Amino acid sequence: MAKRCQLTGVGPMFGHKVSHANNRSNRKFLPNLQWKRVWVPELGRWVRLKLTAKALKTLDRKGYVAMLRELGVKMK
Repeated sequence: MAKRCQLTGVGPMFGHKVSHANNRSNRKFLPNLQWKRVWVPELGRWVRLKLTAKALKTLDRKGYVAMLRELGVKMK
């Protein structure tokens, strides 16, 4: 499965490792992904999501449905 947040779409970023001698080599910055079960009252069931830690904090603050509305996702 992709290393991507299912709500925000955040994925890996690429950059350089820089040594003390300023030598540069390629590296990958991976997002801090966590699996989380979220209860959605509108659907009446648990949904298992792979989210970044930042998305989890936002989810706790706003709620699942409000976050989906903000991202422009339509629910059935």
